Amino acid sequence: MPRPLPLPFPNVTEAPLVTELRFPEAGVTVQGEFELNEFALLAPDNLDFLRLYIKVRGNLKEVERILGLSYPTVRARFDSLLRSIGYEPEAADPRDEVLSQLERGDITPEEAAKKLRR
Repeated sequence: MPRPLPLPFPNVTEAPLVTELRFPEAGVTVQGEFELNEFALLAPDNLDFLRLYIKVRGNLKEVERILGLSYPTVRARFDSLLRSIGYEPEAADPRDEVLSQLERGDITPEEAAKKLRR
């Protein structure tokens, strides 16, 4: 039974180089040097997050609901995913944290309105 790639590999920072592809049912083996794409190199937690993100069609609020995490936490995980595939995430909107504080009941609606006006 095939196993997932053991990536990231302990104490190794370079990208792996695949040297053989095998298609067992077709009886074909191809040898050479092949690079893995950025998605094949994702750590398991980022890959799981990406799968969920795709499943909910890119709706971070739905990811938040399913994982039971705050929006800023989900946004931070999304930003981490972007960085891991070579993209720089957009700057976080400071209003997101205010809205999360309001949603959790950490601040009153009046306090939130005051912070959002700044």
